[in-house]
Amino acid sequence: MVKHQPLQVYERQLCLSCITGIYGCRWKRYQRSHDDTTKWELLWSLILLFTFCLLLVWFYFWWEAHNDYNEFNWFLYNHSGEWSDGTVPILATTAAGFTYIAFLMVLALCHIALGQQLNLHWLHKIGVTAALLTTIVGVISINQTWGQEWDVIPISLQATGPFLHIGALAAVTALSWIVAGQVARSEKTSTYTSVAWSTSYLQTVILLCVLLGLYVVPLYITSPCIMDPTTLKQRPDVIGHQGAPMLAPENTLWSFQRALQMNVTGLEADVAISVDGVPFLMRDRTLQRTTDVEKVFPDRQKDDASHFNWTDLQQLNAGQWFLKDDPFWTVRTLSPHEKDLIANQSVCSLEQLLKLASYHNSTVIFSLRRPPREHPCYHSWINDTLQAVQQSGVPLSLVMWTPDEQRAQVRRLAPGLIQTSVEKQSPESLHQYGISRLLLRYNQASTQEIRNYSQSNINLTLYTINEPWLYSVLWCSGVSSVSSEAPHILNKVPYPIWLMRPDEYCLMWVSADLISFAVVIGIFIFQNYHMIRYRMSGMRSYNPEQIMLSAAVRRSSRDLNVMKEKLIFSEVGNGVSSADELYADNGYDYYTNQGISQ
Repeated sequence: MVKHQPLQVYERQLCLSCITGIYGCRWKRYQRSHDDTTKWELLWSLILLFTFCLLLVWFYFWWEAHNDYNEFNWFLYNHSGEWSDGTVPILATTAAGFTYIAFLMVLALCHIALGQQLNLHWLHKIGVTAALLTTIVGVISINQTWGQEWDVIPISLQATGPFLHIGALAAVTALSWIVAGQVARSEKTSTYTSVAWSTSYLQTVILLCVLLGLYVVPLYITSPCIMDPTTLKQRPDVIGHQGAPMLAPENTLWSFQRALQMNVTGLEADVAISVDGVPFLMRDRTLQRTTDVEKVFPDRQKDDASHFNWTDLQQLNAGQWFLKDDPFWTVRTLSPHEKDLIANQSVCSLEQLLKLASYHNSTVIFSLRRPPREHPCYHSWINDTLQAVQQSGVPLSLVMWTPDEQRAQVRRLAPGLIQTSVEKQSPESLHQYGISRLLLRYNQASTQEIRNYSQSNINLTLYTINEPWLYSVLWCSGVSSVSSEAPHILNKVPYPIWLMRPDEYCLMWVSADLISFAVVIGIFIFQNYHMIRYRMSGMRSYNPEQIMLSAAVRRSSRDLNVMKEKLIFSEVGNGVSSADELYADNGYDYYTNQGISQ
């Protein structure tokens, strides 16, 4: 007769319990397993990995799109009619989702490193599914409504690519420790079976392929900031787009004055024409967002701005909305005097802007919006605007004329105007029509095209540039000027954020590749060295997660907190009727074995 006397003494493993408990709700020791992960759980691991990669791209997109947050909010306003900062909920949900998925990825890697079976809890599966579907919906929505913004990713990689490469290389090099551990563990436990050998071989091949890809990626990384510093062109001029709209209400006199205080070389505005033929500054179709029209003319707040006469427009306040809505989160930085000036701003006419620019000898560029068909100035809008420019007394050499309509007539009546196009054309075509300047969105011109325009004596202005990294990339590309809503920020960029000689960059990435390769080789040698020592020692490795068959041995010097589970098989016979007698016969004191009895 065989009697089983289990003496289970556990080693405390709080870290492992937390890892398996949070990931799969397996807090108890008997719930954990070293068996191979099931195919179903492997599928969920792949879904988790895909969700992590997608969220990483989505998070990076919104991080770099910070340059165009105002453009996105204005787009939402045109569709909803209500002004709000739509980027706040998007950024909050993206950050929360990415943090959650990244945390699960770390836990999954810990499971693999410790040889634990992956078993994602069903609540986490719901969370991963929700994060994946939400991100996919967001990507589709942006692609349909704001598709041009995806260009910010390849453009930003010109500034971040060299450094992201180093980060990715470090991450994959660190992951080689897990792969090497898996290879060594399979050789220990599987005694070189074909399945274990194939799995280890596949893992190693995948790792080496990824590393090889990262080693050669710098050959395909291009950045205008990788150049000889001696060939760097002069600092691009900064034009205040709508003045300085982050510090003052857009298209107001105070906004343009603030921009001039930031040493801008030009001013850019949006121009509409009143019903009595006065060009005035207004970006929106209506006056609802940037004036108090709902208070002064409540029955006309939805009307087109060009349906008001200049007398009515002068009655409106164009500054209080800025203090109320705080569109750029900058009101708290303003002094009481600045707030008073802002609160008393009114609608600005084109003539007022031109006189201000003439006084400061600054260039003026404006986008002219044609009034509706029923407007009395529908056919005379070009002549009315040109007449206002000529009556203002501003030197025509300071005015960049952008409308393509009746350009030949305008050139004949005012030959001193700087003819500017807002449509992308070849340098030859621009010269053919007598156009010397080009105004484009920053994603419409590549580095090579910027240099071609420069070589063809075409002054290129790109908009809207608010971030120092984007300004630095365009500076290195050779652009002549940029239009910005944040001249106060670009004014603090006296030199590109980073500039590196080609030989310096080559040395940097080659050194990083060699260090990574040496570390990976060292990791595999270290892991295999321990495996060889294990095989040569012939000693059995006790796993605290398994019940081992062994005899109880009294070791008073052993740390009582470090114990392994043991199952003692005691054969009862020939006068030995209990486990107590068995211990006594073998010279062991059952009750004084404190590590077991406690």
